[in-house]
Amino acid sequence: MKLHTLFTKLFAITITTGIVTGLSGCGAAMKSATFRSDNHHTGVYTTKGVSQLSQLKWKFRTENSVNSSPIIVDGIVYAGSHDGNVYAIDNQTGQSKWKFKTGGKVGATPTIADTTLYIGSDDGNLYALNKDTGAELWRFASSGSIYSAATFFAGTLFTTSTDGHLYAINTESATEKWRFKTGGASYSSPAFHKGIVYFGSHDNYLYAVNAENGQEQWRFKTNGAIFSSPAIRGETVYVGSEDGNLYAINIKTGQESWKISARAAISSSPAVTDTHVFFGSQDGRLYAVDIASRQTVWKYKTHDWVSASPAVNENLVYFPSYDKYLYVVDIETGKLQWKFRTEGRIYSSPIINDGVVYFGSFDNHLYAVE
Repeated sequence: MKLHTLFTKLFAITITTGIVTGLSGCGAAMKSATFRSDNHHTGVYTTKGVSQLSQLKWKFRTENSVNSSPIIVDGIVYAGSHDGNVYAIDNQTGQSKWKFKTGGKVGATPTIADTTLYIGSDDGNLYALNKDTGAELWRFASSGSIYSAATFFAGTLFTTSTDGHLYAINTESATEKWRFKTGGASYSSPAFHKGIVYFGSHDNYLYAVNAENGQEQWRFKTNGAIFSSPAIRGETVYVGSEDGNLYAINIKTGQESWKISARAAISSSPAVTDTHVFFGSQDGRLYAVDIASRQTVWKYKTHDWVSASPAVNENLVYFPSYDKYLYVVDIETGKLQWKFRTEGRIYSSPIINDGVVYFGSFDNHLYAVE
């Protein structure tokens, strides 16, 4: 099957650059945005892309690196910076609307549900802010740093911490519903599917935990720490490991279906379509894997680690590298379409919205490229 046909079976819900309208289980329809475009973390965006590089629309300067992956809602781009701030930026002008200061670096990606923005900080807190004003509504304290993106479903927020726990937080009362303990720090952003939360830990395991009561459903052991955030498509969970393998795991049993080996560690979170999986590796390559044949169909080589997560839009894959470039390649052939250079390494995963790509860089800037 040609790769350009892979968008014929997208989700029944409409996913537009991380915005989900009428999110299931949230009552009345609300606008939401989260890491990797949806609670399955597929990394697939159904919006107008950037097939040819025209220009830098704007760049927004912070006082430290921008490792946080941005999200966008109602024309406002939200992102964190290692300067400790959360920023809201007008997507047309690149001007700041507001900023909020936390007590530590902000490497996490924001999550928005209705009018509230949720984001973690190196100071150990998960903050709830008014998305329009930046005013603090409440904060929840963990015993470690929070680098993962929180996942929202039906009034509950799920987040991991370097203290080794997965937390379930009631967003109305700002209180803990339950916590689940792993054997290592966790940087992995939880994915959600049919009442189960999936996330990785530095104890080498991928976990499946009941969202209602925090009970373990299964765990899957790899041979390395899991930085990667899992992605879900159909009956399969995909996740990378520092052992250099991308694993496809049966969502019900927790058993390995198959795996693909890279030449180095995989901290990149995969992007998944109906037919293919895309992921980066510290060997400097982006891999495209055919799900049906379980074979790598092409690789694209950069000049440094590919640790950030790819984004898929129409017939293109967007991904950054530590070599300071954002790359855009053809989804079918892996051929380079265009690239854009920043002045620093790029760990921030790009998002695409209405003909513009947004991403951050170690050079302290958030970029908008069209």
